[in-house]
Amino acid sequence: MSKTRFSTYVCLFFVCCFCCSKALPTKLNQEAVNNRPVIGILTQLVSDEVMKPFGRTYIPASYVKYIESGGSRVMPIKLTLTTAEYENIFKKINGLLLIGGAADLEASDFARVARTFYTLAVAANDAGDFFPIWGTCMGMQLLTVLVAGENLLTNTTAENIALPLNLTTEAGSSRMFASFPNELMKALTQEPLTGNFHHYGLTVKTFQENAKLQSFFSVLSTNVAENGAHFVSTLEGKRYPFYGVQWHPEVNRFQWNRKINFPHSVHAVQLSSLLAEFFVKEGRRSLHQFDNPEEDASLLIYNYTPVYAGNFTGYEQLYFF
Repeated sequence: MSKTRFSTYVCLFFVCCFCCSKALPTKLNQEAVNNRPVIGILTQLVSDEVMKPFGRTYIPASYVKYIESGGSRVMPIKLTLTTAEYENIFKKINGLLLIGGAADLEASDFARVARTFYTLAVAANDAGDFFPIWGTCMGMQLLTVLVAGENLLTNTTAENIALPLNLTTEAGSSRMFASFPNELMKALTQEPLTGNFHHYGLTVKTFQENAKLQSFFSVLSTNVAENGAHFVSTLEGKRYPFYGVQWHPEVNRFQWNRKINFPHSVHAVQLSSLLAEFFVKEGRRSLHQFDNPEEDASLLIYNYTPVYAGNFTGYEQLYFF
């Protein structure tokens, strides 16, 4: 597998220096509350032959359920639109989720569209227009590519394994973990609560040697790969509401394949729930909205029916487009 191709669930396809990592630009509207948020989820190109009869792109239903469980609606974002159309979508949604999967992180349509939204989000936040981004697994890897301006990923294989997190000193003052009870923070470091399904990642050494990444992100946790590589497993933006996890919080509640190490303990479920609520709460601070209820209704995930895929993939259900 090339450096720019990344793992899927068991080969089934499948974010320093500030005194306080909670710091965000003071001009952002901290009081904005949007009680009807919509989070956009960028679709992923179908690459596996058994999935191609169903559509060109897809979103695992676990990501949709994860965001909905946090109190948001979901808009699927296809990879075939124009830049002007993406700019229009950006004005309507309240956050973006970049999912895991397999794609070229520099030349694919997934990377191209993500770069468009990332650029819009940076400019918006700089102007006081709050807009969060979350990257899971490959989504986090892509965020590091976008920030660094190059692909710095290396082999950090942690395939089909649940791990505790090695939390850094920044974790305790982070926005991501701010609402976590002490018991859960302790469990994070002692219990295997995070499902890992990747072959590549960002090493701690590479992060520390890259000025762009160091100035942009705080490292909240690290882990050790099967080959001994020390890799970054959780990231949080210092000035921007951008977040990344190398692991998969959505699987803890919504993936059940017995052959795959999905964490389902009480603490694992609590972790997934609190992170979904956290990111949707971030989305509530965005006041973007659709022009009218009819447009809103026509573009949401409710217009699509998920396909049962547990008999030919590691996912329970998939949305195809």
